[in-house]
Amino acid sequence: MSSDVYFSNFRSRNMGENKNSKIKQLFDKAGFGGLLKKNDLTAIKLHFGEMGNDTFLKPVLVRPVVEKTLENDANPFLTDTNTLYYGSRHNSVDHLQTALKNGFAYAVTDAPIIIADGICGNNWVPVKVGLNYFNVVKIAGDIENSDSMIVLSHFKGHGMSGFGGAIKNLAMGCAAAPGKIEQHHCSKPVVTDSCTACATCLDFCPLSIISIQNQKATIDLKKCIACNNCLSNCPESAIEIDFDSLPEFSKRMVEYAYGAVKNKQGKVGYLNFLMDITPDCDCESFSDAPIVPDIGIMASIDPVALDAASYHLVNQQIGLKDSLLEHYHQIGGDKFRGVWEEVNGRVQLEYAEEIGMGTTDFNLIEL
Repeated sequence: MSSDVYFSNFRSRNMGENKNSKIKQLFDKAGFGGLLKKNDLTAIKLHFGEMGNDTFLKPVLVRPVVEKTLENDANPFLTDTNTLYYGSRHNSVDHLQTALKNGFAYAVTDAPIIIADGICGNNWVPVKVGLNYFNVVKIAGDIENSDSMIVLSHFKGHGMSGFGGAIKNLAMGCAAAPGKIEQHHCSKPVVTDSCTACATCLDFCPLSIISIQNQKATIDLKKCIACNNCLSNCPESAIEIDFDSLPEFSKRMVEYAYGAVKNKQGKVGYLNFLMDITPDCDCESFSDAPIVPDIGIMASIDPVALDAASYHLVNQQIGLKDSLLEHYHQIGGDKFRGVWEEVNGRVQLEYAEEIGMGTTDFNLIEL
């Protein structure tokens, strides 16, 4: 059975067709008001953007979701969890400062910010899922304890999962630090023969488990938490992901997404923003050129159908030449595979459908 996915493009010739109006129309058409009860503590799950990134979802586009939530007599708060890697959002103090510097001030969004897993990522609740990789997942306490949730996802590429949308926003975004480690457990970095033993990676390893042996960096993989700081900061690009591990990574991610909403059946709405569709996650401290033109905004109560429809619409675009996209520029070509050739983004969709999170069969309804 298919799930309805509502879509609005970005064409606009008057105030009633601006993005804020379209977001509110999608909120209503998708029935999000019916998901909320009076006095609900409603988590608006989003990504505040790493410092230096400028293609995260803009706070002015979050405001209409807050306004619609307030209209339904619920109490919204903006939320995300701290990162595993040591960037500008590794603890709640830095995370809040980054959010404010990126524009998520109360005066702009009309909602407070709560970092859901506590000051150092240790506020989490065990949630039993009984799936193939995890029996229990570690979900951020303030996500688990919220009454309802609206998930706002910037749809874009990702070097490990192919793309990031609603599923990944739930998975990594709702997991506390120990849960992020569990998801990344299978995807440890690999030092290649192009290593020059410059030792730069030693400065970026939070656990100090990298050493230089025989003129090459060596990582103690038994202690590695797969934060990938070393990979991101290697000046020679000599550290890579084990691509053979990525299908398992995507499946681990999906199981965490399942756990993040297990106690909120019929209480979660999802919006995907298909704009600034860059090759990388918003966790990067930069923003590369988009790989396709801006498309529009989509809404559904089924995160799998929503991501499947988003994936489809991206692939229906003609790829942009002046970007990281190397292959599949034609209509119908797999754009994310054209950027990350070794990564199959469909793994997360198919596995999410397999474990019962939703369906990849979508009914696209354009407003």
